[in-house]
Amino acid sequence: MFQQLLNRLMGETPSPLPENDARLALTALLVRLARSDGDYARVEVAQIERIITDRYGLEGDAANELRRDAELFEENAPDTVRFTRAIKDAVPHEARAAVVEAAWAVVLADGTRADEEDALMRMVANLLGINDRDSALARQRAQKGA
Repeated sequence: MFQQLLNRLMGETPSPLPENDARLALTALLVRLARSDGDYARVEVAQIERIITDRYGLEGDAANELRRDAELFEENAPDTVRFTRAIKDAVPHEARAAVVEAAWAVVLADGTRADEEDALMRMVANLLGINDRDSALARQRAQKGA
């Protein structure tokens, strides 16, 4: 399963992702953001599972399994640029602000904003086609939802 997704992401022009692969890729991106500061805190794991539950309607074991699969996938996933580009191709533009908001919710979950997280968030938002202003608005919405 992971190998097929990795092959899609590593191709010269990544092919569009089927829904299950897009879920895995998006969840893995959230994991990558949570791990970017070297502290993958339990509160970040819980936030990722809440996002999975809200976004995909998965609960309990199903949400936990997707998160665990995403953790394994993230360890082997290609560079963030290629990885995020595939997500951009899989998620319509109007839904990408919600992706950035979810990403900010994970970054903010532990109560600190590490430089590594901020840098990765700027890159991810840009690669998803979300400008700095809209990313800041998404961050504000994530802060209010916390």
